[in-house]
Amino acid sequence: MAVRVIFIGGLGRSGTTLLERLLGEVPGIAPLGELVHLWERGVTAREPCGCGEAFTACPFWRRVGIRAFGGWSPGLADRVLTLRHRVDRTRHIPSMAARQCRVGLSGYTRAYSRVYEAAAQIAACPVVVDSSKHASLAFCLSTSPVVDLSVVHVVRDPRAVAYSWRRRVRRPEDGTPMTRWRPLRTSVHWVVQNLAFELLARRGGTVIRIRYEDLLADPHAVLSALLVRLGFGQADGGGLAFLRPGLAELSVAHTCAGNPMRFTAGSLELTRDDSWCDSLSRRHRWLVTALTWPLMIQYGYRVRDRRAPEAAPSPLLAAGLPASECR
Repeated sequence: MAVRVIFIGGLGRSGTTLLERLLGEVPGIAPLGELVHLWERGVTAREPCGCGEAFTACPFWRRVGIRAFGGWSPGLADRVLTLRHRVDRTRHIPSMAARQCRVGLSGYTRAYSRVYEAAAQIAACPVVVDSSKHASLAFCLSTSPVVDLSVVHVVRDPRAVAYSWRRRVRRPEDGTPMTRWRPLRTSVHWVVQNLAFELLARRGGTVIRIRYEDLLADPHAVLSALLVRLGFGQADGGGLAFLRPGLAELSVAHTCAGNPMRFTAGSLELTRDDSWCDSLSRRHRWLVTALTWPLMIQYGYRVRDRRAPEAAPSPLLAAGLPASECR
């Protein structure tokens, strides 16, 4: 029987970790973090789990490793990372979209399916969430006959994403600076990753797109609609008792990698970060817009007046919720 996986995709700094944390509070869904980094950051580097314990010391992940592989080992991590560099690359997406088999692909996806299955059993949840984001991994997983894959494609205004990638943020695991990108590089990656998820949808994959701005404008409505699309619950938002007006009550999550939000437990304020409106330079704003405007329009973002309301909200919000705006 195929294991049910919700894969959260999109470019980093688009709200993917937030969405995973929210979905992880829904009964029957277990959040696992960014499993694409499990092998290097978890097994090899032994970075902390979202619970605060080192990955190899976390009881949850120790049990997952034993059930899936008889235990974690550096050799296992090396083998999976070797396969990753061989098959899980953005440049291989066209061949995977054409259903051309790549050597090592089945072995690579088998490693993930074993982790998913073991984690679902240990967590006693029928569904797991992988917030790895990378479109190439989503394509790899879509070829596996033992992974029942649903992709939630998260998009955010590329100008906000570009500003976020320029900010100085330190990793809570060790205090080292997180990767920073220039607006040009962010724009190219934003276009490539989003087009890749559009391609996955066109080749028949289950891909549901939501916008960061809509999620923060009305978390309850967006999550309710998303859960219905994913086959959970009813449109009345059952299972969302952890949401309060402007707040989410989060429990401890066993996530193996992701941004600092994965360590948050307790009350989390649900507010949009629109600091780019005043802090992103005019030159960078127009550079990003010039490189991304076709998809910006498709996703409902206005390209000229940054203070004008955006166009129609995501099609996911069939109830006609108001579009968010940059104030």
